[in-house]
Amino acid sequence: MKRIGIDVGGTNTDAVLLEGDAVLFAIKRPTTQDVTSGILDALSAVRADPACAGPIDAVVIGTTHFINAVVQRKHLMKTAAIRIGLPASATLPPFCDWPGDLAALADGGIYQLEGGHEFDGRPFMPLDIAGLKETARKIRDSGVRTVGVSSSFSPLDPSCEETAREILAEICPDVAVTLSHDLGRIGLLERENAALLNAALHDLAVETVEAFRAAIAQSGIDAPLYLTQNDGTVMLADTAIAFPVMSFASGATNSMRGAAHLSGLENAMVVDVGGTTSDIGQLRNGFPREANAVVEVGGVRTLFRMPDLLSIGLGGGSHVGGDPLRIGPLSVGYRLPQEALVFGGAQLTASDIAVAAGLLEIGDKSRVAHLSAATVSAALADAKRQIETNVDRMKTEAGDVPLLAVGGGAFLIPERLSGVSEVLHVPHGDCANAVGAAIAQISGEVDQVFSGLSRDEAIAEAIRLAEERAVAGGADRGSLKTVDVEDMPLAYLPGGALRVRTRVAGQIAAGAARAA
Repeated sequence: MKRIGIDVGGTNTDAVLLEGDAVLFAIKRPTTQDVTSGILDALSAVRADPACAGPIDAVVIGTTHFINAVVQRKHLMKTAAIRIGLPASATLPPFCDWPGDLAALADGGIYQLEGGHEFDGRPFMPLDIAGLKETARKIRDSGVRTVGVSSSFSPLDPSCEETAREILAEICPDVAVTLSHDLGRIGLLERENAALLNAALHDLAVETVEAFRAAIAQSGIDAPLYLTQNDGTVMLADTAIAFPVMSFASGATNSMRGAAHLSGLENAMVVDVGGTTSDIGQLRNGFPREANAVVEVGGVRTLFRMPDLLSIGLGGGSHVGGDPLRIGPLSVGYRLPQEALVFGGAQLTASDIAVAAGLLEIGDKSRVAHLSAATVSAALADAKRQIETNVDRMKTEAGDVPLLAVGGGAFLIPERLSGVSEVLHVPHGDCANAVGAAIAQISGEVDQVFSGLSRDEAIAEAIRLAEERAVAGGADRGSLKTVDVEDMPLAYLPGGALRVRTRVAGQIAAGAARAA
């Protein structure tokens, strides 16, 4: 199977062509302001290579479009919030914990209704059907075009949310609806926040995916489009339109998955040094360690499947200056070819330091010949200090561990680091993010409370449900592998209740991509 993987970073857009496990071709192109032009440029370069002859089975893209929209407060839609759970959930209404500026942009009306379920799936209150119909009429008349629906314990029993969708489809069929149980986990406020963010990104998701499709078609490539998800797996483009929030952290995740693939290591620390930041994380069984705590996105509390990452302002485009000398956190980003000294610019960057030290060959080395050995040494020492300190923060064991250095700025990572057994610079490591996109698999996840079952029975049932979800998404059942299993007894609840969260992943089934 031939796949093209693309990752759009703040500085570069990387593209690779894979056949099986082998990287046949890799290219870097500057990220453009409209992003899509950079993708088209990278695709054109891949397509021109002789290795690209013949059919392509899939194009997989990792993008920061959607998380940037939330962080920058751009391209968000007014969204109606329907919460089913009265009277228990009236105290903290939807949008209550959002930053004021973001809530003002996204709040398209709040509607709270009776209904919902208990932790074990028992109805909490009868669902207010009449209230739902009246709410749908109000939303239709308001002109709001997206809705986020949440209900208490809907991951256990989604019937209230599904009924709400049916009523909305009947009364206001042009409204895009996000149901919170489709995104997730137990925890009403965080799950509701995820649904509302998702709904607010609907138009941007449609525009972005269509632009990606147009770039692929313009490149002469006839292949289905996938987008990468936060957990290192993929979703079809149509699914990405429905769930744009699932790709919020896909860039860093792609780099970690690519590092695992290129090195053959499934358990290691990873430092991905880009043009603006360095992302530090840990591989477990070939996938990024997930964050167990609440994750804030643009100031909003969520419970996404997000990798546990630490980002620091250290990259190839980072400014160098100050007394004492320090690298970052400011960066020239994608303007490195215009602003760095080696390209005739006026800003001393980490890349200039690397050229002066003989670690990198770009631009005109004579333009940094005036840098003193002390300046170069001090800058590299600061980079080492930052990496050592923050790798230590992310480690979960006291002993030395291997570290994979990837990304276009990996030249900043020295061969020896405290607390690290060995530093590995892998082939094609500068395009590890695109490799991670190309090899991404399809996953299924379950986060559910079971009662009346033994621990082994509950875990087995959770794995079975996760496998069914993965197969429904297009995964090959024979390739499925259990990635994570967590269980937590809920001693304060009757019936021997056990909360189980499990995730499985597998390869795209033969013919699934083309059929899709």
